[in-house]
Amino acid sequence: MVLLQEALSTSYLDALIESTDNIVTGEIQVEGGKPDRQIVDKLTDIYGDLNLKDIDSETVRNVIQLCMLKAEKQDAIQPNHQMTPDTIGLLMANLLQKIGVKNEPYSIFDLGVGSGNLLTTVINYLNKTTGKSAKGYGIDNDDSMLAIASNSVALQRLDVDLYHQDAIDSLDLPQCDFVVSDLPVGYYPIDSNTTNYETRAEKGHSYVHHLMIEQAMNYLKPAGFGVFLVPSDLFKTEESKQFIEWIQRQAHLQGFINLPSELFKTKQAQKSILVLQRRGSGSHQAAKVLLGQFPSFSNQKEFAGFMAEIDNWVKTNLDV
Repeated sequence: MVLLQEALSTSYLDALIESTDNIVTGEIQVEGGKPDRQIVDKLTDIYGDLNLKDIDSETVRNVIQLCMLKAEKQDAIQPNHQMTPDTIGLLMANLLQKIGVKNEPYSIFDLGVGSGNLLTTVINYLNKTTGKSAKGYGIDNDDSMLAIASNSVALQRLDVDLYHQDAIDSLDLPQCDFVVSDLPVGYYPIDSNTTNYETRAEKGHSYVHHLMIEQAMNYLKPAGFGVFLVPSDLFKTEESKQFIEWIQRQAHLQGFINLPSELFKTKQAQKSILVLQRRGSGSHQAAKVLLGQFPSFSNQKEFAGFMAEIDNWVKTNLDV
């Protein structure tokens, strides 16, 4: 990446896109004489040493993740485009596994797929732990992030379709078994696009995370599950009353679990995992909503105990 970054006088992120493009296509792209012949020869040798057929998808994902972390630091990528940490992604994947990946193959989508790290973390985990295969879908309106996601899924050899569009618009997606998403936080600027949304604000701009959760439910199969990373104050804002009323009409609130505070720099930045189930045949409201807080990851005994409590909750409340 550094070779291309210097040769093209570009950002680290653009160099990463260019390099992964080269690997996927098997051809080094040259425009306007850049990169020059010397750099092309060096890159040819570097790419020639790669043998991706012998590398598993999770290793490929980890390499791209490390490159993206460097890009986030060097290019000062905005917070809503930064990757979901692996610790959180694996927790979300584990919750989906416990809830039940029953179908072969199962389908899963992410309405804010970004670089694809969260979606591919979940797919790789579920494929490995269940032995089942996934059909994935991802949507994002940032072309740079989607370019990384496209090359990432290609190099990981995953069956994922990606769409460059606004997730609030109508989507060309089939209904899926699951949705997983680290939702952007803030206000959605195009009020005219939210007319048909029940979670839209009565005055002013609407919360984009409210709208995206409602949209996600539209593309879940009846009784399908959504696992979302959301602000911990999701149910404490002025707009939360309307949002809760929508949940009561359209979904089952099955869980809301706070993540360890140590993962976040400030209290305002703290996140939680929201578990919703779309209403439909085979669904029912859990007698006891899964509530609590994950213990510190450094306290292995308490963490294992909490995960055992989740297992017991699934068995006694969801009949899995």
